Amino acid sequence: MKDLTLVSPEIVLLSLACLILVVDLFVRRDQKLYTFTCGIAALLWTAAYVYAVGTPIGSAPQYAFSNLVVVDGVATVLKLSILLSAAVAMGYSWRYLKKHDLANGEYVTLVLLGTLGMLVMASAANMLTAYLGLELLSLSMYALVALKRDDKIATEAAMKYFVLGALASGLLLFGMSIIYGATASLDLDTIGAALAKGNRTAIALGLIFIAAGVAFKLGVVPFHMWVPDVYNGAPTAVTLFLGTAPKVAAFALAYRLFNDGLAAAIADWSVILAVIATLSVIVGNVIAIAQTNIKRMLAYSAIANMGFLLLGIVAGGKEGFSAALFYAVAYTITGLVSLGILVMLSARGVEFDNIDNLKGLNSRSPWLAFLMLLAMFSLAGIPPTLGFWAKLTVIEAAVNANYVWLAVIAVLASLVGAFYYLRVVKVMYFADAEPGVLAMPSRGEMVLLSANALAILVLGALPSALLAICVKAVQAS
Repeated sequence: MKDLTLVSPEIVLLSLACLILVVDLFVRRDQKLYTFTCGIAALLWTAAYVYAVGTPIGSAPQYAFSNLVVVDGVATVLKLSILLSAAVAMGYSWRYLKKHDLANGEYVTLVLLGTLGMLVMASAANMLTAYLGLELLSLSMYALVALKRDDKIATEAAMKYFVLGALASGLLLFGMSIIYGATASLDLDTIGAALAKGNRTAIALGLIFIAAGVAFKLGVVPFHMWVPDVYNGAPTAVTLFLGTAPKVAAFALAYRLFNDGLAAAIADWSVILAVIATLSVIVGNVIAIAQTNIKRMLAYSAIANMGFLLLGIVAGGKEGFSAALFYAVAYTITGLVSLGILVMLSARGVEFDNIDNLKGLNSRSPWLAFLMLLAMFSLAGIPPTLGFWAKLTVIEAAVNANYVWLAVIAVLASLVGAFYYLRVVKVMYFADAEPGVLAMPSRGEMVLLSANALAILVLGALPSALLAICVKAVQAS
């Protein structure tokens, strides 16, 4: 009974997703708002359930189903972040999907099932559990990217995502099989204890493949080829979901594998991830400068930001992983604003996918321009936004772990990256507005977006509360 209680949030979300899929069959096409409302309610209800039955932050971990599942403070923080960000993303997307004739029950169900996969990854205490959660998320995302079936660009992006994703899953599974051969276990705690006795050559080889698989899911160099094409090819509402909650889930996968299972081999995998982080912050920021398509620009920005997240993972230990968790949550909050504004501006059926589409936004909607400015400043790491503290925290963790050279490269790359973020601000405030009617958010959307964006400013002014939650969760796990 205890086992079922610990996984009850996942059971609740799965049950609600199946129920919504069946009920949607009897909902008329002009009443799909009810399906969306039920989908958001399912996410919020599951979040409330996680808060009620999850392990309190700072408490000892609890295990279920013969150590296949772990519920600890980190899992609670990750699950709440995933569920709330998915609910906000769905709230931003309704008018866009309706205008683009994509408002259907399949979208809602795929989002819920993808979110379920993320929850499984957050509580994985076994390599098989982590892999099953990853595949559930991946298969849902492949279908979401191809949701616009008649769009050749979306279909091409989905095919590229599927092929490369299958390759990455194979690499990850192969790495897990090598670690299993070297340690005779798939249980992460048992693997951690057996690493010292295992075949060092086999373990090092397995770590290479596992690092490659995790790097693909994070979307970092050199496994980043899919990110710009998928961000640009997918419907903007799908890009919004893809660019937020799954980033937290990718951190969850890295945390469970590298902290819970492979911490004893940090000397091997930290070097690999340090090289990947270096390439990501450089390549992501430099190539983003040349982009005129804002979705592709934000895709390369995501590559660079995930490189920053890797700084915390490379540092390792309680400080490094708590810094990386803080960064993942901060990036998700910021990503919801930047991509959410693009979704709302595209709600008239015309995609706002070029930077020039934002020309003169300040003269047409000063408040919306200010919210986008906050998002760009946060992504650039400019104080007093939340993004500044997130970058500072992971850089400090890297320095304390004697990766000073990596921290210096990250700071310099961040300065380069500030150029393209400030270019968006320049276009909004100093360029003449383009002719045409601007799609404005509804009152409810504007309230939600404003609260989301102001959280960047408030948490930037008072970051200690969120950071303390992340530190307490990691230290107790």
